[in-house]
Amino acid sequence: MQLILALIAMVLLVFLGLQWLKVSTNHQDYIEVPNLKKFDLDIVDKKLKEMDLRYEVLDSASYNPDFPPYSVIDHIPKVGTKVKKQRKIYLTLNPGDYAKVQIPDLFINRTLRQVEPSLKSMGLKVGEIIETPYFAKGIVLHLLHEEDTISPGDYITKNSVIDILVSDGSLDFNEKVVPEIKENLNEDLNKTLQNLEDTETN
Repeated sequence: MQLILALIAMVLLVFLGLQWLKVSTNHQDYIEVPNLKKFDLDIVDKKLKEMDLRYEVLDSASYNPDFPPYSVIDHIPKVGTKVKKQRKIYLTLNPGDYAKVQIPDLFINRTLRQVEPSLKSMGLKVGEIIETPYFAKGIVLHLLHEEDTISPGDYITKNSVIDILVSDGSLDFNEKVVPEIKENLNEDLNKTLQNLEDTETN
């Protein structure tokens, strides 16, 4: 009889201990992580405070045009994950715009085959290839962005469209350069072509 009573007492103590552990650790008292994507930080801050959750902003990711600037791109834990109160949610934010890249001086007087893939590798888009008379063929003479000339050392926003002015190889080595200039090219481009003409003449 004493042995049976001892076993009953042990089982009862274990049961009560488990129940206390559940209560003290808020067992089964979970909060489901909401979808925070595309919301700016002010809205996320208010939402998580209402749900008794905390957050921490991680480093920003690469700019994503599908998300508003400074909005949440991703978060950990993921949507639908059940967490306890005061759990920290880690946020990844979208930057305000694409990063900028610097144009190196190696692009001028290089071949189009060299420059075109290099521009793409920098995150830039190649737009119109504009040919102009010159004795060499396929040589990059100038870079343009929105009809403005780009100088080495200039910073350009990634994903920008870059037009390339290249030589067409239509002239003999000693032939005078008389380039045909499109109306939409700016004065800086005209000066650049004039310098090429003067150099060839000399």
